[in-house]
Amino acid sequence: MEYLMLIVGFLLLIKGADLFVDGSSSVAKILKIPTIIIGLTVVAFGTSMPELSVSATAAIKGNNDLAVSNVLGSNIFNLLVVLGCCALVQPVRAKWSLLRKEFPFSIFITLILLLLNSDFSITKVWKGDQIFVLGRWSGILLLALFVVFLFATVRSALKSRDEITAYEEDYKMMSPLKSGIYIVIGLAGIIWGGDLVVDSATSIAVDFGLSQTFIGLTIVALGTSLPELVTSMVAAGKGENDLAVGNVVGSNIFNILLILGVSSVITPIRLDVTAVYDTLILVAASIIVYIAAISKHEIKKMEGALFLLAYLAFFVYILLR
Repeated sequence: MEYLMLIVGFLLLIKGADLFVDGSSSVAKILKIPTIIIGLTVVAFGTSMPELSVSATAAIKGNNDLAVSNVLGSNIFNLLVVLGCCALVQPVRAKWSLLRKEFPFSIFITLILLLLNSDFSITKVWKGDQIFVLGRWSGILLLALFVVFLFATVRSALKSRDEITAYEEDYKMMSPLKSGIYIVIGLAGIIWGGDLVVDSATSIAVDFGLSQTFIGLTIVALGTSLPELVTSMVAAGKGENDLAVGNVVGSNIFNILLILGVSSVITPIRLDVTAVYDTLILVAASIIVYIAAISKHEIKKMEGALFLLAYLAFFVYILLR
């Protein structure tokens, strides 16, 4: 039964992402908002819903290991696998505004995660003691930064309205009602499909005797990132590169600020040293992808393949750990 639910979940994700991309792109044209803004907000929030659901539930149950490993694993997956797969479909071009503002901001808030612990010391790192702490005040800070990000993004959208080119205005649009229906149905398919994939994949993993930590960093992280993967690949296939890249960067920002913010406010988080290592890996992956994107303003197939190999190395590292 779990295998059937896994297949149904994948089908819902794929069709839901297709409808969601069409509806979101149409809304962007109707409102004269750059597609990149839609990707950074509406699409990013929609595809981050599975992570929010999983992490918030884990925090309520006091299982914050799963909450944080889900976010860190999902963000690493987004950068290396989602953008890697999109680049294999066709070269992913990132707008200068994204490379100048939102992408560096996502790296900045990842670095903040390394600082938001109460008693970091090299000695404790080597001893493997618990050191990584996110208290309620840390969560409030993350949520405050999230509000700042949303405000800045909306402000940018309003300023960019007049910059929509004539070509973009002539883009074939659906009616507002139809666009809204597409978005709602697509989002429902993404969320429901993501839940089915996570639940069924987790059951299958448990049947094979895999640990909960491994499941959190891999199966659950991969499952909750499937909306980003499917949505971004569909967008890339339709030539909506701004939507694809904006979705990844926006989702990573949402995951850290909103999801970890909410989770740590619900229940303070204290993890062992592996959380620090995973955060460092996320910082390294972010910087590498950023350098690749800013060097020629696009990520080519070769870089995409290397990103996938890097994720494979991360996966092996988790297995060995």
